[in-house]
Amino acid sequence: MSYLDVAKQVKKNNIASVYLIYGNEYYFIQNLKKYLTKAVIGEETDNLSTYDLEETPIQEVIADAETYPFFGERKLIFATNASFLKAKPDKLSFEHKLEVLQQYLQSPVEYSVLVLIAPYEKIDERKKITKLLKKQGTVAICNPIKEYELKTWINQLADQMKVTVEDNVYDMLESELSTNLNLLETELKKLAMFVGENGVITKEVADDLLSHTTTDSSLRLVDAVMNRDLYKAISIYKDLEKMKEEPIALIGLLAFQFRTILRVKLLKQRGYSQSHMQKQLGVHPYVIKIAMQRERNFTIETLEYFITQLAEADATLKRGTMEKDLAFEILLYQLINGKTA
Repeated sequence: MSYLDVAKQVKKNNIASVYLIYGNEYYFIQNLKKYLTKAVIGEETDNLSTYDLEETPIQEVIADAETYPFFGERKLIFATNASFLKAKPDKLSFEHKLEVLQQYLQSPVEYSVLVLIAPYEKIDERKKITKLLKKQGTVAICNPIKEYELKTWINQLADQMKVTVEDNVYDMLESELSTNLNLLETELKKLAMFVGENGVITKEVADDLLSHTTTDSSLRLVDAVMNRDLYKAISIYKDLEKMKEEPIALIGLLAFQFRTILRVKLLKQRGYSQSHMQKQLGVHPYVIKIAMQRERNFTIETLEYFITQLAEADATLKRGTMEKDLAFEILLYQLINGKTA
């Protein structure tokens, strides 16, 4: 089952006796641990046990599971680093007696919830113990979400927070936060609090409130250049200054953006699809998607002019012949006013 499916079950207090959580998305794993703790034991932390299976054999964990809780009705047991589920288990100084786990899985006790955690991208599906866990327990797959799943993920979070996200906000959230789901949820909560229950998160709201990353700010600079908005371009640059970003690094980011736009434009003229462009250029699919949206606003000559200006500004900064801030502001002026698209 997916992380979301298992999370929904737990939140509805539909609790299994045994869970297997595997995958390398730390955010999902931590969330399931939090949800299970709340649902199974609440505030009764005396009934919580945590084991590292690189230090403790599974037979000791099972012995704990079979011991009746001293307080409350149920106990919760987390056992992480279940490397015996990998194709090549880690070498340990002791032996995991998997037959003990197998026997337990056939008839788990009612007063314990056992959660095995394998924080690995893959486990060996062919192993007897893996097949038994899948048959007798609930399996939660916690691998990073795919690009095409991000919009669904954002919508589900927005539904939980009782807000609506406008279509043009998705790209902003994806460009800034797609690799950090914890930060995405935090930022979405901030936006939801601002618009209130049943409110709508617009592009203007997101622009004002999102904690922008350096990479996204370089995209916003490209937009400002594309829209011939010198005031906005300099405003974005001043924000980046506050983030302690050096002009020479920003030139590199802008050069990457415009080179990508140029390469995408040339590949598009040769009939390349978006997926073929991604393979050819070796960049994230979102980078190609954004470049394809922007390339139609520039001619090849304009993009070549931009790249030349960026190279000259880079050389100026490296020679130290002009004050850095002034050189970068002059560069922005040249990009916006020096040549029309």
